[in-house]
Amino acid sequence: MNKTIRRASVFTLLLVFALLIRATWVQFYDGQALADDKDNRRNTIALYSEPLGNIVVGGRSVTGSARTTSGDLAYKRTYTDGSLYAAVTGYSSQAFGATQLEGVYQDLLDGTDDRLKSVLDTVTNKRADPGNVITTIVPDVQKAAYDALGEKKGAAVAIDPTTGRILAVVSTPSYDPSRITTGDSAAWKELTKDADKPMTNRALRQPLPPGSTFKLVVAAAALEDGLYSSVDQRTKSPDPYPLPQSSDTLGNENPSAPCENASIRVALQYSCNNVFGKMAVDLGQDKVRAMAEKFGFNDDAQDVPVRAYPSVYPSDMDEAQTALSGIGQFDVTATPLQMAMVSAAIANGGKLVSPHMVSQITDSGGDVLENYDDQADTKEIVSSGTAEQLQSAMRTVVDDGTGTNARISGATVGGKTGTAQHGENNSKTPYAWFTSYGKADGKEVAVAVLVEQSDAARSEVSGNGLAAPVAKKVMEAALKD
Repeated sequence: MNKTIRRASVFTLLLVFALLIRATWVQFYDGQALADDKDNRRNTIALYSEPLGNIVVGGRSVTGSARTTSGDLAYKRTYTDGSLYAAVTGYSSQAFGATQLEGVYQDLLDGTDDRLKSVLDTVTNKRADPGNVITTIVPDVQKAAYDALGEKKGAAVAIDPTTGRILAVVSTPSYDPSRITTGDSAAWKELTKDADKPMTNRALRQPLPPGSTFKLVVAAAALEDGLYSSVDQRTKSPDPYPLPQSSDTLGNENPSAPCENASIRVALQYSCNNVFGKMAVDLGQDKVRAMAEKFGFNDDAQDVPVRAYPSVYPSDMDEAQTALSGIGQFDVTATPLQMAMVSAAIANGGKLVSPHMVSQITDSGGDVLENYDDQADTKEIVSSGTAEQLQSAMRTVVDDGTGTNARISGATVGGKTGTAQHGENNSKTPYAWFTSYGKADGKEVAVAVLVEQSDAARSEVSGNGLAAPVAKKVMEAALKD
């Protein structure tokens, strides 16, 4: 073989090797990347080629799959009472992806979760029959919260303090996920551009200033620290309270309330700002923050299993800012979930059972793959003695204080109102809050309600006027026989 032919042969062989390497690279690396690309239409076609598994509430599926009549997607997602359960299910859309439980459990619901596969499925790479998500949501409690909020912009969360099971998660205004399952761009644009943000989950994912409901956290810190030995010990609290390093003072909504040197019980009963502002300064921001974090503030991995936005107790404040933080203002923020957790821990003797809104996930035959009720952690937040004292003080708020609209005949109810400032110099309508617990006939529930906006006149916006009646309806539904 002459030199020229030999060189041409080697060059040709190198080209063949290069093509083989490139083909292998595309097949096993680029191919997988292309297959995983969210814009790959084949993924969507595969996802909706078979019915999806379902999300179950109270033994009934609130999701489904229906045959399509056109296009390359065989099935579309459907929802029963979509607006009622949107804050729980989220949506599964052919064009816009999946959120909430639909997103968290997408692999389970579409049959690609490895736990669903049989040995034969694994060998043949066949898509398994999809699994189901069994929620802890109680239909009557969910509907009570949804109906009670009505046209108001707000949210409500209900938790069983003894088990951590979330009984209701409601955000209003809501939306029907069925409108966007097939990728209706007009409906998507309408919902995403709506100034009322119906697709925002206000219950889990919109922290706002909690106002006076945060005073429960400050009271817990003061009792646990020993700053005060009981909720009935008088405090040293001038009215109004001169803010440190400032010419401003911290006064009270009701100037005739007996807030000067008031005990924790009286200060909660009348929601005395001067008492809790000074108490936060006396404790110092580090001790208040430590207690807030025990309840769940500043937790950026709060999964229920949907990831909740963290509620925040800030750092690096001066003493005047610390005083404002003691009444749930300055840069303190909380979700309704977080404030429900505060009441749940107090109601449960100081122990917080990790909140969760999924009880089990199962395969298509109903066999349990994971039981979240069995996995719920319990943490001691405050001592049983502190919890009992705070329960008693919260009952005084409902029986004789600012939370009388939450009274329920035949039930023990405790609560705390909050009216949080909104806008520069409180120029916008305040947020109305109520966090509470109810007990009757062996049943317990903790409820937090936020009313962000309503048709009420500004002078009528208060935790007792707007949020407490909603909490009452939710507690009644949870405690009924």
